[in-house]
Amino acid sequence: MAVYEQTYKRYAGKLTPGWSRFLIIPRHAYEAIFSSKLFTAFFVICFLPLLVEAIFIYLHHNYTALTIMQASVRDLIPIDNSFFRFFSVAQGFFAFFLALLLGPPLVARDLRNNALPLYLCRPFSRTEYVMGKMSVILILLSAITWIPQLLLFLFQSYLQGFAWFRENLWIGSAIFIANVVWILLLALLTQTISALVKWRVVASGVLLGLFIIPSAFAEFINFVFRTRWGSLLSLASLMKSVTDGLFGLFERVSQTIAITDFNDNIIEIPVAEPPLWCSWAVLFLVCVICLALLSWKVKAYEVVT
Repeated sequence: MAVYEQTYKRYAGKLTPGWSRFLIIPRHAYEAIFSSKLFTAFFVICFLPLLVEAIFIYLHHNYTALTIMQASVRDLIPIDNSFFRFFSVAQGFFAFFLALLLGPPLVARDLRNNALPLYLCRPFSRTEYVMGKMSVILILLSAITWIPQLLLFLFQSYLQGFAWFRENLWIGSAIFIANVVWILLLALLTQTISALVKWRVVASGVLLGLFIIPSAFAEFINFVFRTRWGSLLSLASLMKSVTDGLFGLFERVSQTIAITDFNDNIIEIPVAEPPLWCSWAVLFLVCVICLALLSWKVKAYEVVT
């Protein structure tokens, strides 16, 4: 507008609070994501295991339905820590594929098109930018993992009674911690790979490779050296140990190997899993490395020499 008209006025609308400014990124991202009918259909499919879980919980307390099906409570799957651990892992698989679809292009698109200066020239810090991009993954994965799982845990507590809730409150905390650790790991890995690799297909391949190749190498080390310490190289094995530990299902001696001595006698030697604290330490180290790489790559300008 022409300056001499002096019709310019300062914006008088409602300002976005500083603490929630990073949520602008996921809000606009979800508009583009859910415009795809294929993705929306897959997102709905992610809730099918939760529906099965809810049916099992309901049948345990609906004696009319059990009578019609001529089944007893003992014939059904018991509602315990193993039950919730199984469905938490099932939802974790769906969360992985969602992260595989959504994560790689989030940061890569901005770096490839030199869009970071448009973000950072505003009252928007690098930390808020990274939080905004990660929240696209965290919020969506939370909607299919720990939030519905905790609701089903409360549903079971409502049907079973307060005494069951008091005795099994630790299962609720295990559901929350295990799922949050998993989706936080996925968010950090996807954003780090997205920042390092600017092509979506390659980034998706790298994410798959991070879970497949180290797992194969870990099993090779375990087989050759007759140990289980190679599992520390596998992200899938690390999450399995952490999840089993939270749900009270972790066993140090998970298997035995059979060897033959000089007299052709078969001797079984127990092979112990690494301690739980080692799995937690390696996961923490992976998260620290991801944060360091994000801090290095997420800059307004990149100087190439």
